[in-house]
Amino acid sequence: MASYDSDYSGSNDRQYTNGEITVFWKPNKCIHATTCYKELIEVFNPRKRPWVNMNGASTEEIIRVVNLCPTEALTFKYNKNLSEQPVRQILPETENEVRVMRDGPLVIKGNFKVYGPDGTEYKRMKMVSICRCGASLQMPFCDGTHRKIGFTGK
Repeated sequence: MASYDSDYSGSNDRQYTNGEITVFWKPNKCIHATTCYKELIEVFNPRKRPWVNMNGASTEEIIRVVNLCPTEALTFKYNKNLSEQPVRQILPETENEVRVMRDGPLVIKGNFKVYGPDGTEYKRMKMVSICRCGASLQMPFCDGTHRKIGFTGK
């Protein structure tokens, strides 16, 4: 049985469970890259309330899509480990990948570092969303502003 708890930790943070895992959504981290609902609309449907239907797919498929989230706005944990922090599974080493999101950021996956113009290392990561609209307040990283300004990218 899926359930929803609106009092997770932050004022807007949400959690959803299917009994086996709990998915955590932190809207303040979400840049609306649309990966979740493009990959699995049966579970992640922003037109429905609640927008996460934990009965819409298998636990394995939900975990697969949560792990694709470019900002960790979606994380999960197995319910048997409820006392631990929400996680993303460590993805196996794969080829480096750069994906241009329609009307959104560049999503880069792989083993890489991001350096600022002065040579300072920003982050070492496996996945990052890089702003294409030029309006992010967290440059060079996407903060979702592309949605607010109606950015269209080819």
